[in-house]
Amino acid sequence: MTGTKDRILAAGAELFRHGGYAGTGMKQIVEKAGAPFGSVYHFFPGGKEQLGEEVVRTSGMEYARLFEVFITPAPDLITGLETFFGAAVTTLLETDYVEGCPIATVALEVATTNEPLRKATADVFEAWTKAGTKGFSAFGLPEEHARTLTLALVTSLEGAFVLCRSMRTTEPMAVAGAAVVDVARRLLTELGDDGKRRPADG
Repeated sequence: MTGTKDRILAAGAELFRHGGYAGTGMKQIVEKAGAPFGSVYHFFPGGKEQLGEEVVRTSGMEYARLFEVFITPAPDLITGLETFFGAAVTTLLETDYVEGCPIATVALEVATTNEPLRKATADVFEAWTKAGTKGFSAFGLPEEHARTLTLALVTSLEGAFVLCRSMRTTEPMAVAGAAVVDVARRLLTELGDDGKRRPADG
């Protein structure tokens, strides 16, 4: 059975994703988690800021694993990218444009107002960048190129989520995916590489 702390973190991630950090109250979180109100201060004596920081870090690491789910098993780089963005489109449609990214939502709110939370979001984005760099290197890209492609993917994905949820259309995500694929093709062309996964890494 999921522990109380884990339920609180999961509830916080879901509510931050939907309503943002500032728009989510502690009472909402504990009600969503089905936990006693006092338990939130037992696990997070620093209050909402500490809870927010832990939500960002724990849920951020869950999102980092999406590289392993969609990119790592792909036979080649382009297929992996197309699968990744295709999954984002599916998520938007299946959740009626409700699901986004709690990390980006919090980052936009606190970048200039809350240093601990800003640092937490920055650490998560850097962790994603390292995970993507490692994953893309397995397709033959040098580390510098793999990092460039990862940053293109993360920035395009996050921006597309904002536009899709606002406009209620998956067109921005489709355009973002095509743009990142174009970046990958250019990098592969420069290297004279086919972008297939290296046998030693498969």
